[in-house]
Amino acid sequence: MAVLEEFLAEHRIEEVECIVPDLAGIARGKILPAAKFIKGLSGNGLRIPEAVFVQTVTGSYPDEETGVYSPAIQDVYLRPDASTIRIVPWYPDEPTAQVICDAYYLDGTVVPYASRSVLKHVLALYEAKGWQPIVAPELEFYLVEINEDADYPLQPPIGRSGRREVARQAYGVDAVNEFDPLFEDVYDFCEAQGIDIDTLAHESGPAQMEMNFNHGTALAKADEAFLFKRTVREAGLRHKVYATFMAKPMQGEPGSSMHIHQSLLDAKTGRNLFATKTGRDTSRFLQYIAGLQRYLPAVMPLLAPNVNSYRRLMPWMDAPINTHWGYDNRTVGLRVPHSEPSARRVENRVAGADANPYLAFAATLACGYIGMEKKLKPTRPQEGSAYKLAHTLPRTLYDAIYRFNGSRALKEVFGEEFIDALAAVKDAELNAYQQVISSWEREHLLLNV
Repeated sequence: MAVLEEFLAEHRIEEVECIVPDLAGIARGKILPAAKFIKGLSGNGLRIPEAVFVQTVTGSYPDEETGVYSPAIQDVYLRPDASTIRIVPWYPDEPTAQVICDAYYLDGTVVPYASRSVLKHVLALYEAKGWQPIVAPELEFYLVEINEDADYPLQPPIGRSGRREVARQAYGVDAVNEFDPLFEDVYDFCEAQGIDIDTLAHESGPAQMEMNFNHGTALAKADEAFLFKRTVREAGLRHKVYATFMAKPMQGEPGSSMHIHQSLLDAKTGRNLFATKTGRDTSRFLQYIAGLQRYLPAVMPLLAPNVNSYRRLMPWMDAPINTHWGYDNRTVGLRVPHSEPSARRVENRVAGADANPYLAFAATLACGYIGMEKKLKPTRPQEGSAYKLAHTLPRTLYDAIYRFNGSRALKEVFGEEFIDALAAVKDAELNAYQQVISSWEREHLLLNV
């Protein structure tokens, strides 16, 4: 761990944030003085309760009878990944570092439902085949006015002009410039952390933005997406607005997605295995797409993890409703952009911005892997609107959990411990949601039925 000690000394770090993504993609962990962090690197000194990894988004835990949670909580041990250490750029007066950690039991085995470990497990399957997945996420998010009462609908914030955005401004440059000071902070913070972002654009909704990332290895890009969400939220708060990655924050407006571009390289030669030299799709590429087509509906708890997620997946709202695929077709779940053979890729348009990037990447890569292993065949590419075809993706979290639990192929890839833990957490969240009475119900049912 000499690299970590050198980094802390070079940057005169006073505190270190040891962070781990939980199943929801929320940053959990501990903040330590730098000296105590260094001391904790030896002898399993960095500990955290195992229950953190089965905590629901509401802060509670699954019932004891599920078998994935017990009040007799044991500690697990954090091992910082030295390649992820970064400055926390929004603490200029108190030099602070952050480092992403992996979680292990005392015997050295990984915690099977730690989301970063889940992605690493899937990537090991590719590595054993001599394959190198490459991904590039596109993350959408809304800027909204600070909302102190959750019962009130969200609304766009006031920009530099002094007015709210009321009409849709897709790709509007001036609409982005309304929030220039905020995005200057975002770019500065990302540069300080080595987060390799690329293009910023205004999306369809009011004050809805999209940030594209440059392509790279799946684990590195998941780390960057995880840190980017935290970064944008912090930048928003500095400018007195919320930045939200909620899948469907505003009624009547498009939801926010996390499109995942993915290609496959030969690990030794770096050749793109999805296209021939003449630009034709390879059989492996078609098998990969077929795997996505067949298994994406079953991994939806990883791509659309919240009850709100399914409000986004509606026709004519810039989101897919099925797993058809097509060339440069934005109505399908799986779009193949026009490209040179070296850049041949498929874009998974199903995942929501609210998904944990580690689990979303693991899900899409697992589906493609199964497709290649089983040599599946895809449907014919869709020409024209896929919104005219059947809605085959799950419509609710309840349906998604049922399909997730019932897939033998996914259990073989992910392991039953992870499947059981995630299903139990999502069941607990769904049960908590079912106890909430919405304003829609009070409006239309209270005096009418």
